[in-house]
Amino acid sequence: MASVKLEDCSQTLELNVNIKDEEEEEKIGTSVSHGDRVETFSTSREQQQEDHRVKRSHHCPHCEEIFPFLSKLKIHLKIHTGVNRYSNTDGGKNFTSLKALTVHQRVHTGEKPHSCSDCVKCFTTSTELKVHHRTHTGEKPYSCSDCGKSFSQLGTLKQHERIHTGEKPYSCSDCGKRFSVLDHLKTHERIHTGEKPYSCSDCVKCFTTSTELNVHQRTHTGEKPYSCSDCVKCFTTSTRLKVHQRTHTGEKPYFCSDCGVSFSLLGHLKRHARIHTGEKPYTCSDCGKSFSLLCHLKRHARIHTGEKPYSCSDCVKCFTTSTGLIVHQRTHKS
Repeated sequence: MASVKLEDCSQTLELNVNIKDEEEEEKIGTSVSHGDRVETFSTSREQQQEDHRVKRSHHCPHCEEIFPFLSKLKIHLKIHTGVNRYSNTDGGKNFTSLKALTVHQRVHTGEKPHSCSDCVKCFTTSTELKVHHRTHTGEKPYSCSDCGKSFSQLGTLKQHERIHTGEKPYSCSDCGKRFSVLDHLKTHERIHTGEKPYSCSDCVKCFTTSTELNVHQRTHTGEKPYSCSDCVKCFTTSTRLKVHQRTHTGEKPYFCSDCGVSFSLLGHLKRHARIHTGEKPYTCSDCGKSFSLLCHLKRHARIHTGEKPYSCSDCVKCFTTSTGLIVHQRTHKS
């Protein structure tokens, strides 16, 4: 056991350090005495490495971390001591190692020295390049012990594991709702802040997520990338395609708990449920009358506005509802 004075702080820490030359002999002789003769055996390379590792393990006195090299421990200790020797002149940030500062400076310089040999993409760190390479090789070294699913990144595996554990470590400070993914929390927080950072370049509309923006832009381009395999219809979103396919399959996954009637859309079930609850969430601003359906409120509002959007093609008469028009058109046929 030896006391090591760290250059970066004023503390002298008792560290579990075995001070030896960095290069030890490749083989360690073990002598066994048999009376008048002595035999010498050599331990395996693996055993030597294991013994060497144990002897040279350095423990952090502040936490449970263990490091194979003293230099690594000294860098780690700066987390506890708050010592940051390397500072960035552009952003004012401080770093515990020169390497960390160098990598950070690339944010300001735009330098991406690590390029992919398979495509044109470049990256700021070798780690980012290594992860990117897996998109070409298909390598997924991290597998879930619960379901066997594999992932290319450790972070993605940890995120996936929360499906099994139910862990939701990220909570909203405004409403307390919890999330398993940090990005989901950030997106949710925009409900409270009203932030809509994604704007359409073709019109003035803004959106809370990039996905919403991408879907909206299809109204300008006319793109409908999701096509039905049973008919010729195409849709702007996979959700709309999924709902449409129920017209072919007859699937009605939403059941009313009061009467057992089933529906293909959740919205239709919610609308139906108001028959049982008596809820009328839509109120007329002119007379205060309430309705269970929005379309009923819109139709009622024409009494106050005088609007008659349905006109007869045979005469000049107009009507407030399509039903009124149909009834009227029968007078021409008779």
